[in-house]
Amino acid sequence: MDEESPTTTVPLLGHRRQWWRQIPSNASSSLRLHKTTIWSELGGSVGDLGTYIPIVLALTLVSNLDLGTTLIFTALYNIATGLLFGIPMPVQPMKSIAAVAISEVPLLTLSQIAAAGIGTASVLLFLGATGLMSFLYRFIPLPVVRGVQLSQGLSFAFTAIKYVRYNQDFAANKQGDARSWLGLDGLILALTAIIFLIITTGSGETYENPESVSGKRRVRRRLQILSSIPAALIVFLIGIILCFVIDPTIFKDLQLGPSKFHVLKITWDDMKTGFLRGAVPQIPLSVLNSVIAVCKLSNDLFPEHEASVTAVSVSVGLMNLVGCWFGAMPVCHGAGGLAGQYRFGGRTGASVVLLGVGKLVLGLLFGNSFVRILNQFPVGILGALLLFAGVELAMASKDMNTKEESFVMLVCAAVSLTGSSAALGFVCGIVLFMLLKLREVDCGGVDDVDE
Repeated sequence: MDEESPTTTVPLLGHRRQWWRQIPSNASSSLRLHKTTIWSELGGSVGDLGTYIPIVLALTLVSNLDLGTTLIFTALYNIATGLLFGIPMPVQPMKSIAAVAISEVPLLTLSQIAAAGIGTASVLLFLGATGLMSFLYRFIPLPVVRGVQLSQGLSFAFTAIKYVRYNQDFAANKQGDARSWLGLDGLILALTAIIFLIITTGSGETYENPESVSGKRRVRRRLQILSSIPAALIVFLIGIILCFVIDPTIFKDLQLGPSKFHVLKITWDDMKTGFLRGAVPQIPLSVLNSVIAVCKLSNDLFPEHEASVTAVSVSVGLMNLVGCWFGAMPVCHGAGGLAGQYRFGGRTGASVVLLGVGKLVLGLLFGNSFVRILNQFPVGILGALLLFAGVELAMASKDMNTKEESFVMLVCAAVSLTGSSAALGFVCGIVLFMLLKLREVDCGGVDDVDE
């Protein structure tokens, strides 16, 4: 009779992959492996906009970021990553750089923001190309990764609740008064969006085969129909319509045509300031959340298409080493975006390809003037989308099997949240994990004999 293997924390990756050989198979086989529809992929495509829109809007208003350029470059990134990975791999803003750029005095200039993105990208490209990122991924304990995911998910959820409850001034990075119940961006609208998303998507289950769902046939059929509705896309489109209702002058302010591309002039002082103030706090977050956590989550959600840490790390490096020189926003991949797109139906790379096509059309059609629309987008609706993405990411931590693993995960998450630093939580988690293992070390004494 087979013996049960003990529950232990195992390395996250057992071998390095030649990721470039996976591109054709990922792009062609993903649609065949997953029973999905165009509506499901469209719904998943907007799953990470709850984080994308506020950060892009704030950088555009505060730091004079060219929205048209960012839309075009992030569109190309979306299309490339969708084909490369075969899963809804997100392209999101580098949050730590954005936070420094819009909140710390003196504010970072656009050239310094680009320099911070280039510095972060260079480090990640080096770690990926040399195999050091695979080494980190192989030996970092699973509870520590889960702690980082839990803290990021809860952080998104807390931010979402603030979006729903309070008015937001993204340009000033300030929270306003309590949101009124009525109005086109009122509390009732946000709560209605949340209720609609709960009714249509439930807790995130899929009902591809109605016979696999327990209960009466009519109930199974109803659940299958509800899960096929692109709920997030509907909510997002309603938000776009409300932008024009809130401020009809948007129509005359829109200008047709893309933004003109130009190469930024980045001085040595810009590189130094951008690296020290922007890249230094961003690098640990990118390594932990944009590479290690997103690869682990991809293995949880898509075991047949687990993203390679080398490919993800090199992808982040190449994207920014190209786009940042033209003034595009520094970007990375993120576990929160992947969780959000999966939560709302994204199952293949088609979801991010469709999102990329949409961004490309908007960037070419309206350029930087599209910021007029985003500036009126109901923040309560963004909160509704972000809430579900955050909860989905946090739920990845449900697989801890022992009290010891849960202890490490929760301490790591608590430190990350209260210290506002995933890197600090990560270090504390590693130290705690090693201390717990040290208690079990055999020091060579005489073993006690059980009587």
